[in-house]
Amino acid sequence: MQMLKLGSTGPEVIKLQKLLKIKADGSFGPGTRQAVIRFQLNNNLTPDGVVGNGTWTLLLAKDYSNEAIDQDSDLSAQYFTTPFGQIIHKNFLPKDEYVQQKMKNQYIFLHHTAGRENPYKVIEQWDKDTRGRIGTEFVLGGQSHTDSSDKYDGVMVQAFPEGNLAWHLGATGSGHMNKASVGLEICSMGHLDKDFKTYVGSTVVESQRITLKEAFRGRIHFHNYSAKQIEETEKWIRYVAERDNIDVRIGLQQWIKKHGATKAFDFQEDAYYGNVKGLLTHTNVRKDKMDCYPHPDLVDMIMSL
Repeated sequence: MQMLKLGSTGPEVIKLQKLLKIKADGSFGPGTRQAVIRFQLNNNLTPDGVVGNGTWTLLLAKDYSNEAIDQDSDLSAQYFTTPFGQIIHKNFLPKDEYVQQKMKNQYIFLHHTAGRENPYKVIEQWDKDTRGRIGTEFVLGGQSHTDSSDKYDGVMVQAFPEGNLAWHLGATGSGHMNKASVGLEICSMGHLDKDFKTYVGSTVVESQRITLKEAFRGRIHFHNYSAKQIEETEKWIRYVAERDNIDVRIGLQQWIKKHGATKAFDFQEDAYYGNVKGLLTHTNVRKDKMDCYPHPDLVDMIMSL
């Protein structure tokens, strides 16, 4: 079946609309996209609003045309679209798993999880663990390090409502930086050993590996950040920068220009003490962390901001 998305037209769109039991006008507009996302959410598919093989297969197998659609269901409680065209899904932690207080955000921090590709599982683990209110407001899914499955690749999830916080930096030289920062966890297994094994001993398939030209904190092999992750991270940075009025040219971009990428991603004393208000990584304020590493495409994206 033909892949359909916003802007598609023709008889295949009419067929889709009939299956979704919505007005069949042959034009894939916002209403059709909303119905597709609703179907994907209800069937554990990546809710991107694009009708590919997986969505077609389930639509046809379930004879979805016989099911009623609640046109009044509140999709705003499930996801929202930013001014930069990014879909962000809401999967909020219980209220006792984040801090309900408001400070003006002055910092954006990039992290990676050192874990598997599913952003929903990351949030679920934060809920289950006993470490307290640990987490970031956003989590970005990736590709599987064992078979390159891309089910969650580029899926951005919000873990708690805007205006709240959880602890994501650990011990730094600034008492307020964690309260005044917004964080993103990028799903990635992180650094690999010389045999391309993760810290838990699993082997990363060749398509998911990257080897840096220059070692970063003693490591050259890493689980690759996918092209979709880089793309969605850029959209997210632009969205949060506009939302919270943060100048993302301050921090990483300045250090890359001055010192090169490897040193820019390393520990920065001014950042540790909270004196650099802009775009940073966890490694800028912690000597014992590896997130994030200077992936060439990530560096290029940061320089384009």
